[in-house]
Amino acid sequence: MLKNGLKEIIIHEDDDYIIVNKPSGLSTLDDRSALSSTSIKALAKAYWPEAQICHRLDKETTGALAIAKNPEAYRHLSMQFEDRKVVKLYHAVVDGLHDFKEQLVDAPILALKKGFVKIDRRDGKDAKTTFTTLKAYSRHTLVACKPVTGRMHQIRVHLKSLNAPIVADEQYGGTPLYLSSIKRKFNLKEGTEERPLINRVALHAFALSFNLLDGKMIVVEAPYAKDFGVLIKQLDKNS
Repeated sequence: MLKNGLKEIIIHEDDDYIIVNKPSGLSTLDDRSALSSTSIKALAKAYWPEAQICHRLDKETTGALAIAKNPEAYRHLSMQFEDRKVVKLYHAVVDGLHDFKEQLVDAPILALKKGFVKIDRRDGKDAKTTFTTLKAYSRHTLVACKPVTGRMHQIRVHLKSLNAPIVADEQYGGTPLYLSSIKRKFNLKEGTEERPLINRVALHAFALSFNLLDGKMIVVEAPYAKDFGVLIKQLDKNS
């Protein structure tokens, strides 16, 4: 997938940290069930032997991911995650029209078998996310998602609870988005089958900010992956 290894996806590097723009289809940690042994962790170790992954992104999710280059840097960032001082900002394209203004979803999440989660106010673990509308289209919305906690599938299940499932997130009620559904004069070539504009959950880790060891704050933005960028471009053009 990456001819030049980790170097190909690095968007920031200093003496202590590497920030990569994770592509879709690549696990953060080693995935024993996958046919390929390649992961961000394996690529990071090959690039920098002392590298440690500081947090996770789902396999399908693209965007900013932090890697520590030494044990001190890892501890420093881990404590910030624990104290909820790291700011993570995601962009998602969701089904429906929504006008969110710093809307807080405070809904505990319970992990189920087979990689599913659900909101469970009795047995679930604390989970909070705020949502803000960035742009509304004719039948879809671009939303900024800021998780306070870091539960598995948190953004996805919280958006579902707002009746705003992420495009193509069929696991949590999202539907595929076809160009024919937004373009007025759409013509499909005879004998061809239309494909969705994006073949994965339309979620991107757009920005990451935290304090470096010297106390200075760093903010790193990850450019949209090609498929996410195409999706936004077509929505802008046809809505």
